Amino acid sequence: MNIHEYQAKSILKEFGVAVPEGIVIEDANQAIEAAKTIQQRTGMDTWAVKAQIHAGGRGKGGGVKIAKSLDDAKKFASDILGMNLVTHQTGPKGKKVHKVLIEQGIYYPGESEVQEFYMSVLLNRSTGRNIIMYSTEGGMDIETVAEKTPHLIYKEEVDPTLGIQAYQARKVAFNLGLSGNALKDMIKFVISLYTAYERSDASLFEINPVFKTSDNKIFAADAKVNIDDNALYRHKDYEAMRDISEEDPTELEAGKHNLNFVKLDGNVGCMVNGAGLAMATMDIIKLAGGDPANFLDVGGTANAETVEAGFRIILKDPNVKAILINIFGGIVRCDRVAQGVVDAYKAIGLIKIPVIVRLQGTNAEEGKVIIDKSGLKVYSAITLQEAADLVKDLV
Repeated sequence: MNIHEYQAKSILKEFGVAVPEGIVIEDANQAIEAAKTIQQRTGMDTWAVKAQIHAGGRGKGGGVKIAKSLDDAKKFASDILGMNLVTHQTGPKGKKVHKVLIEQGIYYPGESEVQEFYMSVLLNRSTGRNIIMYSTEGGMDIETVAEKTPHLIYKEEVDPTLGIQAYQARKVAFNLGLSGNALKDMIKFVISLYTAYERSDASLFEINPVFKTSDNKIFAADAKVNIDDNALYRHKDYEAMRDISEEDPTELEAGKHNLNFVKLDGNVGCMVNGAGLAMATMDIIKLAGGDPANFLDVGGTANAETVEAGFRIILKDPNVKAILINIFGGIVRCDRVAQGVVDAYKAIGLIKIPVIVRLQGTNAEEGKVIIDKSGLKVYSAITLQEAADLVKDLV
């Protein structure tokens, strides 16, 4: 589950990670009062005005402004609220901004120079251990850093039986070139960040940038946090942070039917049982000259109800020119799925695009007979190649 920056920072603050003072607003008329409150708390007379959407690159899209007066704070909040913000992560359609974070300015004069670092905590799936990934090159896309200067990316792997150790936090701070109070603050920052990641059951904590102020304080200037959906039952307060306006409506509907669905940009709808088979199905569609319109896993207990829900979700995409149903009968019997397809087809009514059904496994032959005798515009296939050829001919 993705959450907004201001929500991510509330979690970080809960575990002792230093974050700038901020207040989220939904009305530009609240901007001046929010800015005054932050000024009273911090003594700062500059503010960052930041759009709150589930996407990165907001600054490049005009979604982050630095206000140097109360009037600027209100003007920028008014400009950003309601705008359709387009970034490299939103796609060309962009996202509408409903909330703005007014935040303490942390760029202020002092004796030493400011610095920006990159830091994230995530699972290294190849070793089954969490890693802290960090770089001196903060404030820019980490993908660019990895491509052009990979030697500037460091990784610190954490033993799950021991947790984060003080010497590891010191190593991170030293590799970032810090000393004095900044080094001490960074050690505390790293330990608190890892603790927050572990105890919140997150799948990703990304801080870009981690900011060193001119008076050697360390802040999480930005924050991206993903919470593991499977652990939300342990964190009802985090579950309440979910913003469904930021999520794809079809993916939300699929979730209500316990379907694993991800919308893509192609023209062939996919309905498959099992994630691995779904990936193979998308590959064969590409090889046949088509383009997958979605990833849809109906699971191992597919029935008429789930098949009908899958049909309805796929058909909401106007780009879909054909639907390929690829079922391996292991836990579920193919004849039961076939009957579910026929029942769902009749319940929905006229489906104008071709539907290809490939069944393999338990009672596959019986399932094919049900499809062939249904009298519906449904094409049956036994092999994956046969299904791919039908896709090629019909799309």
